[in-house]
Amino acid sequence: QVQLVESGGGSVQAGGSLRLSCAASGNLYSSMSMGWFRQTPGKEREGVAAIYRDDGRTYITDSVKGRFTISQDNAKDTVYLQMDTLKPEDTAMYYCAAHYSQTIPPMTLSRWRYWGQGTQVTVSS
Repeated sequence: QVQLVESGGGSVQAGGSLRLSCAASGNLYSSMSMGWFRQTPGKEREGVAAIYRDDGRTYITDSVKGRFTISQDNAKDTVYLQMDTLKPEDTAMYYCAAHYSQTIPPMTLSRWRYWGQGTQVTVSS
């Protein structure tokens, strides 16, 4: 079992920055992936970024590439999502996810086993 707790959400004006944190606990292994997803009302949850715990390989979806960065501090069992140059369309509930895997799995809901409760990000124009 893995427990995930997100923090760092809030309200910011367009062009601003936020850093989300995801603190993980439980059975954590090097062969697992950590990811960030986001969801707005009426839309499917979409994958934003992921990182492989063992070697730090990352994935960033095209719509946020160059603006968002995912990183990890394995000593703190924490994954971060640094979000810069935020846009109103980045407004969403952001969820942390985890999955035991040998590589970063596809960014689809069914491929990720563990989920946090989410943290709201609101970007105003």
